[in-house]
Amino acid sequence: MVSQKTRALILCAVFIALSVVGASIKVPSPTGTVAFDSAPGFIAALLLGPSYGALTAALGHIFTSWNTGFPLTLPVHLVIAAEMAFFAFVFAALGKRNLPLAAIVTSALNGIVAPASMMLFGFGVAFFLSMVLPLTVASALNALAATFIYSAVKRAGVMDYADKK
Repeated sequence: MVSQKTRALILCAVFIALSVVGASIKVPSPTGTVAFDSAPGFIAALLLGPSYGALTAALGHIFTSWNTGFPLTLPVHLVIAAEMAFFAFVFAALGKRNLPLAAIVTSALNGIVAPASMMLFGFGVAFFLSMVLPLTVASALNALAATFIYSAVKRAGVMDYADKK
């Protein structure tokens, strides 16, 4: 018999693989690193728990930036991966209470706060302005996809590992 932990790890690996696939589906942006890699992380955060979602979202960003040659340098992309992990954690925390609010807040964090944080690394206002629209659109689409898929899974009665711990 397969344990609950083993099932969660296997599902996490599946969501990470889906993030790799999503990393190939790009949204046009100046850096080329805006993609559909975070939706699997958001779904994993709701279904498996915030830690699995954070891991999936962080790795999803690493795969996306690796795919484009780490255009902002590896250290900056590691910071962005940490931000993505945090955003997935927030999505899980809010999503259990209010899924639409989770989608809105996460979209704002990823679409506005994340590019603003890059100013700490010397990226200027021009970088922020060029990234805010594609990131906000992609963030909203990723969060909406996660919201709809999670809702469908819940309606179908598929087991929710985060609630079974």
